[in-house]
This record gives sequence, structure tokens and C-alpha cells, in this order.
Amino acid sequence: MVPIYEKREVVRVRPATTADGEAIRAIRNHAVATSTALWTDTRQSPADAAAWLAVHLARGSALVAEAGGQGCESGESGEGGEIVGFAVYGPWRDLDGYRHTVENSVYVREGSQGLGIGRALLGALVDAARAAGHHSMIAGIESGNAPSVRLHRRFGFTEVGTVPEAGLKFGRWFDLTLMRLALEN
Repeated sequence: MVPIYEKREVVRVRPATTADGEAIRAIRNHAVATSTALWTDTRQSPADAAAWLAVHLARGSALVAEAGGQGCESGESGEGGEIVGFAVYGPWRDLDGYRHTVENSVYVREGSQGLGIGRALLGALVDAARAAGHHSMIAGIESGNAPSVRLHRRFGFTEVGTVPEAGLKFGRWFDLTLMRLALEN
């Protein structure tokens, strides 16, 4: 649980469930439509979103941040909370040699950024990947996204390189900053 003082509410990070699918899809599709955080122009359909989430649920690699609702202040399982963000990790590459390296994604709903929700999600996601026995976590961040770079640095991610003009969105080329965190001590 993370107190969000500006809004005087508590955010609870918990494992995602299928019931969270539509809220996750809405946050993701908003990022597709309005930001350079996700380099695709294709919004997820309900069926595509359900299939994508099912893979993460089977792996145990999807978390949500829930604000309000019963149980948020006490830390118990709550009901009726509002999903204000989500985080997932998945394979960085498909080849066997990369099986111990994962890549993270953290998204916070429009209007809820800057309140510590991303920090709570990333912290819980790093802990989950460590508990699952992964060796390292990669973050691929649009180089101009300073808040995301700062967030990852706070958790010990280090920049390992930048790929110039790696992606195209909104008619512009964007650089990709790669950051890495060792998960094993």
C-alpha cells in the first residue's frame, strides 16, 4: 500500500485478475492514442486485450494499482476500488538464451501521474521478478520520457545504451533508451 497524500487516499498494488482487463485495456489504449510510451498505433480490441492479459496472468507477471474501495486502507483484499495503473513484465527476447531476462512496462492512468503510483507498481514488479528467479530486468524507454527514466534510476536501473531513431510514431522518429537492473545479488 502506498499513501497518496495529494488525493488523501491509499493505493494498493495487487496481482491483476481477469476482472481488471477492461480497466487495463483502457489505460493501455489511452497510451497508444496519446503518448510515445507505447510504439504502436493499434489499440487493443477486447479479445486481443483478454488474450494478452491471459498470458501475463498465467505467468504471474501482471499487477494493478487500485485506489479507494474497501480494504485499501487496511491492506486487505478490497472491493470496488478504481484501477489507476498497471505493470507487467515479460520475456525480453524469445530465444532460450534470454530466458532469464525480462522487460517491464508500467502505465499510470491519465490524471494520476506524479502521485507515486508508478513507483509503487515498479517496486512491486521488481520484487515479483526477483521472486520468480529472473536475472535481470530491461526497460526500453522513449529517450525524451524523463519521468520514466528518473523512476527507473530510483530503483537502480542504469542506462546501457540508446538506439537512435528506433521507432516511428506520430510521424516522428524517436530514440530508445535501454536501462538494466540486476535482479540477483
